[in-house]
Amino acid sequence: MSIDETTAARVAKLARIKVEPDALPALAGEFNTILGFIEQLNEVDIDGVEPMTSVTPQMLKRRVDQVRDGDQQAKVLSNAPDAREGFFAVPKVVE
Repeated sequence: MSIDETTAARVAKLARIKVEPDALPALAGEFNTILGFIEQLNEVDIDGVEPMTSVTPQMLKRRVDQVRDGDQQAKVLSNAPDAREGFFAVPKVVE
């Protein structure tokens, strides 16, 4: 597949990138280089290769879900400048 200047200009417009007309040949060349590299990758034989998420086989560390020290509503609200009925009170911002 080859990208010409017209296609490069269209891609730039779709990407909302301003490209001067004299820079279109270089942009088309860069697109063609990228597509050439992708075609090289398509030639690699990957049959029997398992997909991987990392280069090192590691499991995510897991922790046991446990109930922690809670029920500190009064302690948390003691730092509030204004607390009412067990909640933070804030000024009205929408009229």
